[in-house]
Amino acid sequence: MSERAAVPPEIAVSVVIGETLPATGGVLNDAADDIVLDNGRVRLRVTVVDGIARLAELVPSHWAGADDPPPAMPLVEVSTSHVGPGGRRHSERNATRGLRFESADTTQVRLGSGAAPAQQLRVVLADPDTGLCVESFAALLDGSAVVRTWSRVTNAGTSPLLLTQVSSLVVGTLVTDADGSWDEQIRLSVPHNVWGGECQWREASLVQHGIYRTYPSHQREPVGSRHSLLVSNAGSWSTSDHLPMGLLHDTGRGLGLLWQIEHNGAWCWEVADWNGGLYLLASGPTGADHEWREILEPGEQFISVAVATAVIAGGGDGDLLDTSMAEMTRYRRAVRRPHADNATLPVIFNDYMNCLEGDPSQDKILPLIHSAAELGAEYFVVDAGWYAEDGDWWDSVGAWEESRARFPQGLREVLNEVRGRGMVPGLWLEPEVVGVRSPLLGELTDDMLFCRDGTRLEVTGRYQLDFRHPAVVARLDRVVNRLVADYGLGYVKFDYNIDAGHGTDIGCASPGAGLLGHNRAYLRWVAGVMDRHPGLVIENCGSGGLRMDYATLALHPVQSTTDQRDHLKIAAIAAAAPTAVTPEQGAVWAYPQPHFTAEENAFTVAVSLLSRVHLSGRVDLLSPEQTALVGEGLAVYRALRGRLPDAVPLWPLGLPGWNDDWVSLALRTADETYVLVARRAGERTAVLPLRHLAGQLCSAEVIFPVTLPTQLAWDDDEGKLTIELPPSPAARLVRLHGRN
Repeated sequence: MSERAAVPPEIAVSVVIGETLPATGGVLNDAADDIVLDNGRVRLRVTVVDGIARLAELVPSHWAGADDPPPAMPLVEVSTSHVGPGGRRHSERNATRGLRFESADTTQVRLGSGAAPAQQLRVVLADPDTGLCVESFAALLDGSAVVRTWSRVTNAGTSPLLLTQVSSLVVGTLVTDADGSWDEQIRLSVPHNVWGGECQWREASLVQHGIYRTYPSHQREPVGSRHSLLVSNAGSWSTSDHLPMGLLHDTGRGLGLLWQIEHNGAWCWEVADWNGGLYLLASGPTGADHEWREILEPGEQFISVAVATAVIAGGGDGDLLDTSMAEMTRYRRAVRRPHADNATLPVIFNDYMNCLEGDPSQDKILPLIHSAAELGAEYFVVDAGWYAEDGDWWDSVGAWEESRARFPQGLREVLNEVRGRGMVPGLWLEPEVVGVRSPLLGELTDDMLFCRDGTRLEVTGRYQLDFRHPAVVARLDRVVNRLVADYGLGYVKFDYNIDAGHGTDIGCASPGAGLLGHNRAYLRWVAGVMDRHPGLVIENCGSGGLRMDYATLALHPVQSTTDQRDHLKIAAIAAAAPTAVTPEQGAVWAYPQPHFTAEENAFTVAVSLLSRVHLSGRVDLLSPEQTALVGEGLAVYRALRGRLPDAVPLWPLGLPGWNDDWVSLALRTADETYVLVARRAGERTAVLPLRHLAGQLCSAEVIFPVTLPTQLAWDDDEGKLTIELPPSPAARLVRLHGRN
């Protein structure tokens, strides 16, 4: 079940559309020993000195070269040892020291499932003593400020080769700290991502992050402090602690780097000091952090995960944030798999959140179907529990047969009612797990499940299926094919509610290698399902947003952003979600309730309108007035949703803090700006700067809810929106557009 030489789908590597150019064809400048990739937005320059290739520049194309350039680190960091140079840092690895430059070439490629055209640079490094060969790839999409990087390792020797680390990105030229000014000059933002509290970014100086100079200012210490800020995810939830992202702002040079690691499993990145400067290193799983090691036999290859980095000339913090996130949003759209759902953006009703909570039945669902249809929902999804004969849906998963106790006339009749009301039916699945009470369990052998030391791994009453095993893939193919055919499904929600830890040790060199192989095999399986059912909408959910990465999201058209049940708390998640997922992919719950006030129901609907609306709640128990208010919000969404696939996000009040009184998100289109404003406490008035509209003649209007009190004022000259809301928590959606 080895996955060592498999091409991972998150790279969707390089379908060549042009000829490979030789190094003398303009890529390698023999006089300066410089290798340059430049698309007019980003310049990547590799320099070769004494045979060692180093990334000398990763800057905007228009930048002049630095008079005193920061020190450059080796282009790739590779380890073939269990022991590092000291501390937990991932730099100066043992195998890196023997790598020498061999060649470089460029190729025109199509990058990602979206087939976006790009220029690709390949730099080949080799160690003749060990047979280690490393190819470092960098690809620049046409017209984009985002560069995508990854590495490929080949054992060209005659003996097995141990790998314990392969970097995907090393930027060692962040800043030169001649005067010890890191605290003032460098700001670093880290995105925390916990269950029910997703996408919460925190910015601080490097000193506040624990990175500071410990040696005299006149000295360039080659090793530095030996400390690093390490952000790492371990386990099968790719975003259970942090998003695989970071944002660095060098305020002294006005340079910003925003990166995302494109992997659905274990990953890490670090920022640390080195040789009087700073570096950023990003990779997939490592031996030190994730129990990952791979043994390559002669001739075998390993491909690292991919990292995408937006390179921005930034002004103030707000300008840098908005500009870099806009670039990353466009990149995400360019490389993801095309799907009609990302253009049509139908309203999805799901019966779980603050509604049936995993306890569906025919009697409970039928009233919801009728009410959802009246509100204008276009998809109706039956969530967890439809298969459970008793009240506990959690540990009986796996067979995916309908419960006759819950649906005495058959689930097909219920889903026929969905179609009869003009909606598309959907079902919830958790394909990667089998419960301890599942009738399927007796059919499974150990090599179909995650195991450690000869024991099956049980996590909260469930076992993890291993998608490297062909029988696992074949069975889940049959399940999905059957459900789509029998029930006429147009939507499937793939959930994932356990963390299987570092991985499995069956059929691989280490648990981390087993997990990585499973991660990649799972994505190949999802892609195969979509190939067979191209019209099927597959939502990705990992207990909400605990697997919200762009290996996964390059495939799935819809992403659950949270399981948060509190409509006030969800505002902070909804406002920050576009940092992690494009607005047209990120689903946010709207769960109106009969006991809510008009302001509360307006709040829960309003915060979902600049995303994918996931309607839920007890809509069958709403009064006519409440139904009318919710229907008004959904009508607004249907009118504006066609603008979302081209819009880019910005944050008038900055990224939201978890306990901020006011939070805001804006989406900017070519001729309009939509602004979500949510007040949870504090002062009743807020001023929102919209810098891109300063000096323009604009009109501002509340488009939802129009019947509840709001005071608006717009300042053309300064580009500022002033809004006053009622004393209770309230949310509004405002539209700004030019006036003649």
